[in-house]
Amino acid sequence: MTRKTLLLFLLAVPLAAACRTSLPSSGHAPIAQTKPALPKHEVVYASERLTVVKIAEHTYMHTSFLSTQSFGKVACNGMLVVQAGTGIIFDTPTDPESSNELLALAAEKLQIKVKAVVATHFHEDCVGGLQAFLDAQIPSYASRATVELLMQQGEKSNMPQTSFEGRLTLPLGKEKVEARFLGEGHTTDNIIGYFPKDRVLFGGCLIKEIGANKGNLADANVQAWPETVSKVKQHYPKARVVIPGHGQPGGTELLDYTIQLFR
Repeated sequence: MTRKTLLLFLLAVPLAAACRTSLPSSGHAPIAQTKPALPKHEVVYASERLTVVKIAEHTYMHTSFLSTQSFGKVACNGMLVVQAGTGIIFDTPTDPESSNELLALAAEKLQIKVKAVVATHFHEDCVGGLQAFLDAQIPSYASRATVELLMQQGEKSNMPQTSFEGRLTLPLGKEKVEARFLGEGHTTDNIIGYFPKDRVLFGGCLIKEIGANKGNLADANVQAWPETVSKVKQHYPKARVVIPGHGQPGGTELLDYTIQLFR
């Protein structure tokens, strides 16, 4: 598969429907809304397992693929932020092989040292490649709720090392990166990531791309979901770019779309 073909596939697949091995959609018809014209992003890496695009001066979106029973091969997004020769990753690629590709790209092409990885919830599309980070002795973080949920399902190999309550701030050069829990939605433990320097918000599976349906509701709190996203919008009014867990990035219209979808 050529790089061009892979990128076209990534943009065309209906990505937002699933997270891990998912239950079918609720059947809710997507809200009628035209997708905004998105700027073209620089593709810095593309293979059959992994695609990485630059979406801001210091921020990249990594996309890997998860095979699911209900939705087939699903593309799953994460974020990499870089500053002063170091980087922090939100959500691992979906398996150790694609995670090793991302770490190799960071070291060899971007010439940065990854200093931390943060999982935004307990599903496989967030922690499926964590073993590669543990093997590389990269510190890993997740909320206490995420760690508890992983323990409940008997997870052993993909267990983050350090847990936090509510909010985590990590230094990155002279900048900082934030992870924060603002309420339940896609799962009871979903958190978001924010990089103030580029004004990029990583919403993970809490945030839907424009045109998505409700997707996997197996572990969701549908009633709390719109209020949680409203809190995200209130806490990060300067956000300029929003990365959803599946699908195309955009602006804060993704927050508005997700709120409307679950009301």
